[in-house]
Amino acid sequence: MFIIEQHKLIKEYIGFLSRKEFPCIAAKAAAERHQVKCMVAGNMACAKDDVAILHFIYEFVDVYRMATKPFHSAAVIFEQPVIHCESEFDHFFWQRLQSLSNLDAQKYAYDTRVNPDPFSGNFSFSLKSEAFFIIGLHPCNSRISRQFSYPVIVFNPHAEFVKMRLTERYEKMKEVVRKKDVAFSGTINPMLDDFGTTSEVYQYSGKNYDANWQCPLKINHGSAENNSTP
Repeated sequence: MFIIEQHKLIKEYIGFLSRKEFPCIAAKAAAERHQVKCMVAGNMACAKDDVAILHFIYEFVDVYRMATKPFHSAAVIFEQPVIHCESEFDHFFWQRLQSLSNLDAQKYAYDTRVNPDPFSGNFSFSLKSEAFFIIGLHPCNSRISRQFSYPVIVFNPHAEFVKMRLTERYEKMKEVVRKKDVAFSGTINPMLDDFGTTSEVYQYSGKNYDANWQCPLKINHGSAENNSTP
């Protein structure tokens, strides 16, 4: 994809977040403050760009850790494939997260502030010892608020959610987001639980999982002694 086309795709994504009806207040704030970092990758079904994606996230982590203002986000927008259904996206989504996690485990320890067990209520995805709440977007998502024209994996710093929970504004903001989501999508997200109640993996891809679903993610990070410091 030519550079000008990449810029066009990134501009389309920022415009998607900036729409008046878009329910996520934090994402809108990040976009307004120019604190959304974007990368355009190739095919989501292929591991070819995984190292480049990892470096992009590492650079984002370095910038985020030095920031003084809240609301930051990193988005990896994939040119391909054309997504035909939620299950197809879901398969590629966990494939990419598994690959990124495996690569990261070769160098960094898992963020000690969260639990590496995907079934834990305190689980969060970790890269460069920084926990992330992940969001998946694609054109066939059952949630209208997550329907973007290309497949996207969004990395939101988990620590920002923790900080927000400690403020009086958090509960009010949560209710506003849920009301906006109902107005936008027709119903509240059936996978949405209060922060820390159940594992956040159920909220990642946007797919409505049944009671028998098992998260395919396997965390292979060793102890901190076997990895470098962040």
